[in-house]
Amino acid sequence: MSATQVTGWTAQRRRVTVRGVVQGVGFRPYVHSLATALELTGHVTNTPDGVVVEIEGVPGAVARFCGRIAMDAPPLARVDSVDHHEVAVTGDTAFTILASRADGPARALIPPDTATCAACLRELTDPADRRHRHPFVNCTHCGPRFTIVTGLPYDRAHTTMAGFPLCPGCAREYADPADRRFHAQPVACPDCGPRLRLLVRRPGDDVPGEGTDAEPVAEARRLLAHGKILAVKGLGGYHLACDAGNPDAVDLLRRRKARGDKPFALMARSLDDIEHLVRISAEERALLSGATRPIVLLRRRGDGAGVWPTDGVAPRSPDLGVILPYTPLHHLLFGLPGDPDGPRLLVMTSGNVSGEPIVTDDADALERLAHLADGWLAHDRPIHVPCDDSVMRVCDGKPLVVRRARGYAPLPLDLPVPVRPALAVGGDLKNAFCVGEGRRAWLSAHIGDMDDLATQRAFARAVEQLESITPVRPELLAADRHPGYRSAQWAERNAAGRRVVRVQHHHAHVAAAMAEHGLEGGRPVIGAAFDGTGYGDDGAVWGGEFLLADYTGFIRFGHLAYVPLPGGDAAVHRPYRMALAHLRAARLAWADDLPCVTACPRDELAVLSRQLEREFNCVPTSSMGRLFDAVASLAGVCHRAGYEAQAAMELESAALSAPPEDTAAYAFAVHSADPRPLRADPAPVLAAIVDDLRAGVPTAWIAARFHRGVAALVHRVCAQARERHALDTVALTGGVFLNTLLSSACAKALEADGFTVLRHHRVPPGDGGLALGQLMVAAHAARTDSPN
Repeated sequence: MSATQVTGWTAQRRRVTVRGVVQGVGFRPYVHSLATALELTGHVTNTPDGVVVEIEGVPGAVARFCGRIAMDAPPLARVDSVDHHEVAVTGDTAFTILASRADGPARALIPPDTATCAACLRELTDPADRRHRHPFVNCTHCGPRFTIVTGLPYDRAHTTMAGFPLCPGCAREYADPADRRFHAQPVACPDCGPRLRLLVRRPGDDVPGEGTDAEPVAEARRLLAHGKILAVKGLGGYHLACDAGNPDAVDLLRRRKARGDKPFALMARSLDDIEHLVRISAEERALLSGATRPIVLLRRRGDGAGVWPTDGVAPRSPDLGVILPYTPLHHLLFGLPGDPDGPRLLVMTSGNVSGEPIVTDDADALERLAHLADGWLAHDRPIHVPCDDSVMRVCDGKPLVVRRARGYAPLPLDLPVPVRPALAVGGDLKNAFCVGEGRRAWLSAHIGDMDDLATQRAFARAVEQLESITPVRPELLAADRHPGYRSAQWAERNAAGRRVVRVQHHHAHVAAAMAEHGLEGGRPVIGAAFDGTGYGDDGAVWGGEFLLADYTGFIRFGHLAYVPLPGGDAAVHRPYRMALAHLRAARLAWADDLPCVTACPRDELAVLSRQLEREFNCVPTSSMGRLFDAVASLAGVCHRAGYEAQAAMELESAALSAPPEDTAAYAFAVHSADPRPLRADPAPVLAAIVDDLRAGVPTAWIAARFHRGVAALVHRVCAQARERHALDTVALTGGVFLNTLLSSACAKALEADGFTVLRHHRVPPGDGGLALGQLMVAAHAARTDSPN
């Protein structure tokens, strides 16, 4: 044993390596406090591998230090492992914090950006504090992290704050182990920090000019109150903001952004400002007010109080997406006590041209948002990593991720089995990619739809950036099997001799659910994978699938019966085309009393009839998402979709208003013809809907009966899979299961029958979580060196 006899006791020294989210969260100050409280000497430093501590003193105190270091860690820290071993005693007389070391591969975890903490908010609102009204107040417990980091280890020199030298006051705080800002890398104050700037576009001016007020935020608040649209620079990019209570401003923003009817998110000054509009559970309240501050989708009140003065914010949506202020600038924009009144609710939507990635660069904001904004509230702290707001909802008391980005990225996910270093590129809609190695996977922040060249460039930059802050050097790439996916084409172009494993779309969805729930893959699960589109192994468009799957492969146990997809995207944007295709497949007449028939222009109806007869440009599809579209149009709920899943969302909204006393459910016909998959035929469902329409059954009842019918189908097919294959675990996955009414009904029926049900809580069930499943399937394919 390496030890020294000192004044009657034996000194011991140990080297402790702490891995996890331990940089940028006040971990070294915490270690300093713990060591000095235990009267230990030594040092602590940041390294690319994590935090390394050498501790020396009485053996009992050393043991207590090693036992407490993870247990009492700072609130934003996440300790994954603590390894320690004995080293030679050096006789240190004090405990010190050493400069960071940059040697070795990057294994430390970068924390996500975090909402302004209560202590910083008190300083922001205190006229006696030197950071009163400072738009960039932060400390070791809050503020920017992921979006400003440029390299490892996490030190100020490796952030976009490197260009802001500390003033004497901030330098003292930064160097004081007892201070809340000890080694807080983004620390700044009005004397040394970033500066706000307001540029305003005035009539007749080609170039925006400086605002007229010496206080940019006060002028910005006035502009918002007068119906103007502002581009506001946030943590991970620009937002476009306007007064949510001003119908003209909301409509103008919707027209300028060519957003169609897609709902806007609301930023509320406080929960008190939205409680008359929506219902808020305890779980939703915790999400809204916690450190991550995502947009949370909240159900509108059904008592009439939830009716918005204008439906322009979220037309015909059952939900309002609500977010609370998460930066000091947001709080200032709403106003501090004593400030002139301004809007209490703001539309806060991503600052981008529709379909393009969020704008982060100031010059780009002036150019790309010139036709969208009347003013720009900007600052000179660069954003290194674009990061949209995360979107969450609560389903049956548990979180459901719709979009995983700020507040969650780049935290890794633990994997149930080790994987070789790999990059999975995800899909083309709502893209997010994933890198993984060993038992960790890093899912990127939301990238967007890959049909835009700017998004493809953003994807390539994001891959390079995420690889730079993780230890992963991919030896393998994974991509969707769709031959036209741009993400897959990128993988092939950038393989550089590495193997590219193509993974079937719905298999990846099921594998993602399995990985999220820690399944090692030794036993298959029944996967109900429902979405709008996914390339099938037979060349059809799949999307209503029942798979028996593990990580090594899958069997297609059942699916929705094929119907033609007339005109591809045209059917997606015009749900009445899908309804008419389903009616034709079900041998039901296109009668003039049906809403979908009257919604289709007469000349288009004739062309569509010939197209279906000749099967021209009519790829067969088993998509559950398209069936929801068809029913939405057939029931008269939605005939034209301006954004993805609009028809399905409005159908869910209609079903929510149905009375509880009606419990009827439409029934699918399930045909079995071994060895072919089961085929779930919706023809009886469509016939029953037509009958109900002619009988005057309310639309809400029809919508609810359809939801119950789909849930009954899921239960029925899973029961048959259990009977034939002795499987009792079901994964509900794919974008259709963002429908909480359907998800709850399916889970309730399955669990009542003894099934274990896997639902997504940490990664999106839609294509935003696809890459995680691709990673797992590709890793197993590479391990066995057999084709997937």
